[in-house]
Amino acid sequence: MRRPNWRGIDSFNDLTQAQAVHSLYECCSSRIWAIRVAAARPFPDAESLLDEADLILAELTDTDLDEALEGHPRIGERSTSVASTREQSGVVGADADVLRELRVSNAEYENRFGHVYLVFADGRPAEVLLDILRQRLHNDPETERRVMRGELAKINRSRLTRMLSPVSEGSLQ
Repeated sequence: MRRPNWRGIDSFNDLTQAQAVHSLYECCSSRIWAIRVAAARPFPDAESLLDEADLILAELTDTDLDEALEGHPRIGERSTSVASTREQSGVVGADADVLRELRVSNAEYENRFGHVYLVFADGRPAEVLLDILRQRLHNDPETERRVMRGELAKINRSRLTRMLSPVSEGSLQ
């Protein structure tokens, strides 16, 4: 399903439930998050949408959070997601040694915490993302889960903001 051509909070509020859920699911791969955010419409402004999205994310169960993580590739891996590719643009062209270290550290992280390393990449270079990963490996599982949820909130906010921004005809988010 291709995203309907719409812009801004008013157009988002006017989407059908199915269109809104689909658009939200492209931001965050948690079905319950997408359904609950869509059901909270209409929003008076974009900030209200972002705040509600954060609140709903904070209430997700661990199972729902794990579902959301499934929509995120490992840092440094190719993705079919336009959003993930854009967010990880700073990793493109990284030194082969850094990419190898990212692979090794990603595996160590997943073995330790049981899920993909999630960070608000936002075009940051691979070296920075690797340093953050190495620091987070020292977290206990409960702390890391809380940090990861915060990173997911940043990613969702960025994607929602982009989703509400005007786009040219035919461009992808």
